[in-house]
Amino acid sequence: MTVPDEIPSAELPHPRAVLHDDSTASFWLGETVRASGAFEWLTFLYLAWLCALSIGFHSNIPHAARYLSGHCVIAGALLWLIRAAARSENKILRFARHWYPLPLYVFLFEELGGLVHAIWPRWFDHAFVAFDYNLAQVHPSVWLGQFATPTLNDYMQFSYMTYFLYLVLLPAILYARGEWLRFWTVMVSTAIAHYSVYVISILLPVESPYFSLATLNTQPLSGGYATALITWIERLARVHGAAFPSAHVAGSAVALVASWHYRRWLFWITLPFFVSMCVATVYGRYHYVADVLAGLAVGVLGFMTGEWLLGQKGALPKVAA
Repeated sequence: MTVPDEIPSAELPHPRAVLHDDSTASFWLGETVRASGAFEWLTFLYLAWLCALSIGFHSNIPHAARYLSGHCVIAGALLWLIRAAARSENKILRFARHWYPLPLYVFLFEELGGLVHAIWPRWFDHAFVAFDYNLAQVHPSVWLGQFATPTLNDYMQFSYMTYFLYLVLLPAILYARGEWLRFWTVMVSTAIAHYSVYVISILLPVESPYFSLATLNTQPLSGGYATALITWIERLARVHGAAFPSAHVAGSAVALVASWHYRRWLFWITLPFFVSMCVATVYGRYHYVADVLAGLAVGVLGFMTGEWLLGQKGALPKVAA
């Protein structure tokens, strides 16, 4: 049999076709990694922590296999979205690529109700009750109850719900103006704050004055529309635990500090509501004073860390122009 001296060049695959064959898993993954940014670095790290928790402490977690598979599905969906948004100019994909962090925060917080006792089977509220009492010589949430009126209750509950506006207002302004570095700095800083809160709440389970001081908080906080709305939300989605640090305060503190840096006028508008929200977390029996102080620290440190992280190479995500 005669062997040709050389194979005709037309029959050889082009080198680029080998290196850039997007049907290969390695190319697909590499392209996705290159399109990711600092937010994804943090999110996949947190999801990996949750998966390790589900495996290592499965005996303490009801339906641990569901948590594990669910987090893997979330990771897969994010990988698809990251790559799709990097390759497509579809406006819906681009919008989802920028804003998916917000519903993700809410979902990951809600699931903490089944994870708070993954490591410790008990609550540590006694230490927080003692801290607050030693600080104020009263139980703050109980003491504030003497001022309760339907009008004040409604204002406090409204202030508590402004947390959700803090997550949206500044990012929406930056998004509309195309200030992508600042937009992702806020998103990444908020992720650092929230994920830090979630990890700490599992390492140190605290249930809140609503449960621990229920025998002392005998006066109901009745009110109008805002009170009715928050009561309905709490009935559907109250998380038993995850009180320390306060996620409301941490996330809102990021928005407040970022507003000071990026939109000073927004800082002054939101500051009174932020202060009211901090009071409302205790007034509404959601948190101890210690939770609020820790939330402030986590929020400020979250923004500082987020600014540093966005200065690193590859921190900005790749999105189709």
